[in-house]
Amino acid sequence: MTHDASPEPAYRADSLIAEDIDAYLEQHQNKGLLRFITCGSVDDGKSTLIGRLLYDSKMIFEDQLASLESDSKRVGTQGQELDFALLVDGLAAEREQGITIDVAYRFFATEKRKFIVADTPGHEQYTRNMVTGASTADLAVILVDARKGVLVQTRRHSYLAHLIGIRHLVLAVNKMDLVDYDRDTFEAIVADYRAFAEEIGIEDFTAIPISGFKGDNITAAPSPNTPWYEGPSLVEHLETVEIANAAAQARGFRMPVQWVNRPNLDFRGFSGLIAGGTVKPGDTVRIVPSGKTSTIKSIVTFDGEREEAVAGQSVTLTLADEIDCSRGDVIAAAGDPPQASDQFEATIVWMSDEALKPGRGYWLKLAAQTVTATVQEPKYEINVNAVGSPGEHLAARTLGLNAIGVAELRTERPIVFEPYADSRALGGFILIDKMTNATVGAGMLHFSLRRAQNVHWQPVTIDREDHAGLKNQRPRVLWFTGLSGSGKSTIANAVEQKLNLMNRHTFLLDGDNVRHGLNKDLGFTEADRIENIRRVGEVARLMTDAGLIVLTAFISPFRAERRMVREMMEDGEFIEIFVDTPLDVAEARDVKGLYKKAREGTLKNFTGIDSPYEEPENAEIRVNTVDMSVEEAADYIVSRILPLK
Repeated sequence: MTHDASPEPAYRADSLIAEDIDAYLEQHQNKGLLRFITCGSVDDGKSTLIGRLLYDSKMIFEDQLASLESDSKRVGTQGQELDFALLVDGLAAEREQGITIDVAYRFFATEKRKFIVADTPGHEQYTRNMVTGASTADLAVILVDARKGVLVQTRRHSYLAHLIGIRHLVLAVNKMDLVDYDRDTFEAIVADYRAFAEEIGIEDFTAIPISGFKGDNITAAPSPNTPWYEGPSLVEHLETVEIANAAAQARGFRMPVQWVNRPNLDFRGFSGLIAGGTVKPGDTVRIVPSGKTSTIKSIVTFDGEREEAVAGQSVTLTLADEIDCSRGDVIAAAGDPPQASDQFEATIVWMSDEALKPGRGYWLKLAAQTVTATVQEPKYEINVNAVGSPGEHLAARTLGLNAIGVAELRTERPIVFEPYADSRALGGFILIDKMTNATVGAGMLHFSLRRAQNVHWQPVTIDREDHAGLKNQRPRVLWFTGLSGSGKSTIANAVEQKLNLMNRHTFLLDGDNVRHGLNKDLGFTEADRIENIRRVGEVARLMTDAGLIVLTAFISPFRAERRMVREMMEDGEFIEIFVDTPLDVAEARDVKGLYKKAREGTLKNFTGIDSPYEEPENAEIRVNTVDMSVEEAADYIVSRILPLK
């Protein structure tokens, strides 16, 4: 195959950056955009296939072609053939290992359509990267090495693509040149894959015999080497498959508000990407979750006003009425609005080396909404690698790296959503660790739990201000935290005595006492410790509603859970008191003999020995029990809390 020495590329083949995308889309604005991924097992030829697509569509410059020829000679490619994978495998670690470990985005165009393709990792260790690339794709090209047939990773990636909602699948049987373009080999692989596809609910797929290295059936079909194949070439299929935006436009109008555009006093617009449907000036819309209605006054884009906008377009809408609408709200068709809820069932793909901690608060980001969410213990983990029974359910108490499970989750307030099967934009979410800001999970909402729809806040006449006023005090939570043996309970008890003598209304929640009743069903695993603190936090919040000053004495070893309780309270009502005692001092006291048991190995998950304690970073009050007596510590704490308003 020859290559034009002076191509006129639509744009360079390079990693996607914002200005590249803008220039590329502007040049091809009259063409449809198809996003697709390539996936499969390691060394099935994904990078080679993408390199071939870029080369055949003349999307590389002369200097890149020269570099490709030079690199191909250096790596020892036979004859004059080019190693197209070198156009994509840009990371040094990938070249050294011969595998793709990151998601590489590339774009190219034909006369009929423009494309953004994600080259996703084939190795199981990097499944989370594959999920990232698939989350915005309309189509998946599942590559299979003709010599090896359908492998575990082929099944895994097909299941994931189906789970994430990709409905267009291409089974590309690659390296047909290495099996002499044998038709029987191709048909046997297709039959094997079809049996698997039916088991997991894949209704249809397109099978194409190809050679990414030689170019067979990539841009034209049939290749002279496969006269028995009667289907389309890969590019022909990519050019004609339905794009997701076309289906999205048929649904009800939805636009998550990403930004309230207020450049001056005379203009107030709401900017965002239309997730579904179409909208025109004069349409009646509803703001969710508030439920307020208005009509569209105008539709503004970067090139002026429009008479209509459709799914997939970024616009600024102005409304006829001055109603409350902010980032995170959804502007929707008035007669067909999405739901709002705070409890869901979801499928979660875990992406962190640190396992999911059920009950811990994570940031949940869905569209432009960000809320605190807690994930319950998984109902089950999905075994996508099981041969013969793909998707079987396994018992699980947590989810580890690359694990997929189904669990219930709660959010701190209702969020606007739709099932993922109906809308990726309003059904797909990510989970973010509050401490590190790292993305730890991705999920797909199934439905709102019925109890969330049937349980409502009951209004009451006497509120927390009335309760507090009757007691002539401001409610607070004095949260004592520290190692076992640090003196938390002793000091908390002394503080309560002093407050009682001052006619303050108090209640002391002690860690050991609570485990005799409310939390007697919990152990001392990380998950149980998190749930222990969550329950205590909820009780403490109810007691502050009653106007009480609540003292709690709990090890509460994790910052995340102490922050969770702080977020339950009104501003300024949570006072963290760090009872700072060195481990050796606390162990020397060992009044209950717990450290001795932990050292002997008979007491597992003991804080300070085989379970960590995360010291407070910004505690309101810190007392050192080495330098202070119990009486001195109590006096100091009382002197600090009473002046607080």
